[in-house]
Amino acid sequence: MSVTSKFLSFPLTMSKERVLASLDIGSSKIRTVVAVADGDEAQSTPNIIGVGLSPSLGMRKGHVIDVEELIHNIISSLEDAERMAGVPINHVFVGMSGSHIEAFDSRGVIAISGSEITLDDVARVLDAAQAVSIPANRRILHIEPKAYSVDEQRGIKNPVGMTGIRLEVDAHIVTGHIQHVKNIEKCVDQAGVDIDDLVPSTIAAAEAVLTKRQKELGVAVIDIGAGCVSLAVFEEGTILHSVCIPLGGESVTNDIAIGLRTSVDTAEKIKIEFGSVLPEEIPEREMIDLSTVSKVDTQTVSKRYMAEIMQARYFEIFSLVNEELKKIGRAGMLPAGALLTGAAVKAPGVLDLSRDILGLPVQMGFPTDIGGVIEKVDDPAYATALGALVWGMREGDGAQRISGVQMKRVFTQAGSWFKSLLP
Repeated sequence: MSVTSKFLSFPLTMSKERVLASLDIGSSKIRTVVAVADGDEAQSTPNIIGVGLSPSLGMRKGHVIDVEELIHNIISSLEDAERMAGVPINHVFVGMSGSHIEAFDSRGVIAISGSEITLDDVARVLDAAQAVSIPANRRILHIEPKAYSVDEQRGIKNPVGMTGIRLEVDAHIVTGHIQHVKNIEKCVDQAGVDIDDLVPSTIAAAEAVLTKRQKELGVAVIDIGAGCVSLAVFEEGTILHSVCIPLGGESVTNDIAIGLRTSVDTAEKIKIEFGSVLPEEIPEREMIDLSTVSKVDTQTVSKRYMAEIMQARYFEIFSLVNEELKKIGRAGMLPAGALLTGAAVKAPGVLDLSRDILGLPVQMGFPTDIGGVIEKVDDPAYATALGALVWGMREGDGAQRISGVQMKRVFTQAGSWFKSLLP
């Protein structure tokens, strides 16, 4: 995994455009996005040329429950995107979520002997931060440098070029359960595409919807998917905290099915079509005729009662998010507020309810700096898929820049060696 693109600034031009693809494997839907990036990927805007969507019947709460079904679903989503884009998809950045994803902070320290800090030193200190004891059944998915320290100077964003004798880094490390990760990798591989990298949804959603200013001021991204809620908090331009909460849109659907005594499929349909978390705005006698949306359930149910059921579950979700903010001392203390992403945030009243519980300004998180067929992806549900794509652009660009710097260093060293041979 490339971890150095955060602090590189060497120019590189490419002679041709690059096609990138991302795959968001959720518990309800599998979304594929294909984009074209210009030569200078760090500065370019991804132009969307293809989008694919399929149901995710082989996943539940971020875990694979049916390998063959999931492979079939992934292939279906990829084929949709390929038909629209007109290009084959061979590599993807995979966005993944689930309650098995956990994160913690770590510190790495190395000695640099008073010399100028190089990219190699930064890579070494990040390796040192990863040299921590984690359970054998967990795997590091991502490491995000929060801030560097050179000797006594703290809060440094980019230490390359500075001098000192001691380099430290405070890093945010995201891990996943190794068996769950391997199952995802196996399914994607058998669907016929290679994985460029795995991107946790906590990181991906933020990449798609946040601006640099929001990250500097202090902001939370709350991604409510079908199986879990991913929360990422940013401050002073870097990640402060991330966590996955094992509740989501499926929990709301299950509550409706139990409360109204309907099938889960019917509950999902009426949630999407008639759902609201504002029961006080719905007349008590307003009913929903289930026979209009289902052949199995034919009774009539109270629309207001369904809204009360939904409100209770969303209240719990945002209360748990607020508890996480309290743990880090940021409850009601984020100037840029919170952005909501994910398919489950579009129900009427969710914004108002979240504002009341969190005590923050809240808005929908729509993708920013996206070109091409944006009408297909201008939706909070596509935040993770687009974020994985943007993250892949930046990471891939960083890897190419590293190789260019390393090649220059090789030629410089070779030139010095040849000069030493001259009389």
